[in-house]
Amino acid sequence: MDYILDVHTHTIVSGHAYSTMQEVIEQAAKKGLELVAITDHAPAMPGSAHMFYFSNLGVLPQYIYGVEVLKGIEANIINYNGDIDVSEVILKQLDIVIASLHPPCIDFGNIEENTNAIIGAMKNPYVNIIGHPDDARYPLDYDKIVKAAKEHNVLLEVNNSSMNPNGFRKGADKIKIMLEKCMKENVSVVINSDAHVSFDVGKFDSAIKLIEEINFPKELIVNTSKEKLKRFLKG
Repeated sequence: MDYILDVHTHTIVSGHAYSTMQEVIEQAAKKGLELVAITDHAPAMPGSAHMFYFSNLGVLPQYIYGVEVLKGIEANIINYNGDIDVSEVILKQLDIVIASLHPPCIDFGNIEENTNAIIGAMKNPYVNIIGHPDDARYPLDYDKIVKAAKEHNVLLEVNNSSMNPNGFRKGADKIKIMLEKCMKENVSVVINSDAHVSFDVGKFDSAIKLIEEINFPKELIVNTSKEKLKRFLKG
């Protein structure tokens, strides 16, 4: 399959990433991507940018080096109701919003608490993607998560970074369980690099290997078409 987009990338603005926005976009162009999203961590993440940074993303051209650039954010889910650390004023200005559970921003909950947090975030009309729903530190009820994603038209992420054996998120095997339930419920997913350095932009090797192992249907993967992705973007 031809994967033409990566919508989860980070720049030095996130505080613990190592490339500039220009370097990320240049790498996307070199790898033949047609679309990339810049989704730096929202302010509740230690070391990330002030909200003024996100409110000024409108200065970016829509196309840079021939690549369509979406202005986005990775919001932090901050409680078990699913509230995020980004105001509606800012959300309205963005092209794409990922919502994720991160240990600096919310304690590790039990399966019911974590599931409620994710589903609560999905109910936010501006949230498009649930980031790395594979983190074993945050156990989830995947039956409920997948059904809620379908109900609220939210994409579930297959995070290539989670499958890095040297990474800190343990339990990438959970994503296989989620994918099997997505097949059963006909729920779409997006494969993302979660790049924190430009060299990883568009890197989907581990995710693709898993997708192929379980014969996940290509029609349920939005990375093959900008039009597929944009059906899940609000407005």
